Amino acid sequence: QAQVVESGGGLVQPGGSLTLSCAASGTIFSFYVVGWYRQAPGKQRELVAIITTGGITNYAESVKGRFTISRGNAETPVSLQMNSLKPEDTAVYYCYMDVLEMGGRRNYWGQGTQVTVSS
Repeated sequence: QAQVVESGGGLVQPGGSLTLSCAASGTIFSFYVVGWYRQAPGKQRELVAIITTGGITNYAESVKGRFTISRGNAETPVSLQMNSLKPEDTAVYYCYMDVLEMGGRRNYWGQGTQVTVSS
């Protein structure tokens, strides 16, 4: 069974930048869609950005032009570069992975990393 762990969250001032990374461990044969979701207090979890095996991306309208998702290697299959951060970007950010592993195709979520944008 795979494990997914996010890193890179923290406190940043408005206009600042952060890079989130997602590490994967376990016997994973391949990654399909990978990406990031977020959940702010009192709100539902929402899509931030996803990227397919072929490199096709999909971003939330609110982050277009500011965030960039990229695929990496097997150990760190996805990252999210966040620029021009706004207070409304404050949320817990979750890594999502759709993978092929020993038991077949499966989805995984990380435990989340807190991003706080505040002066």
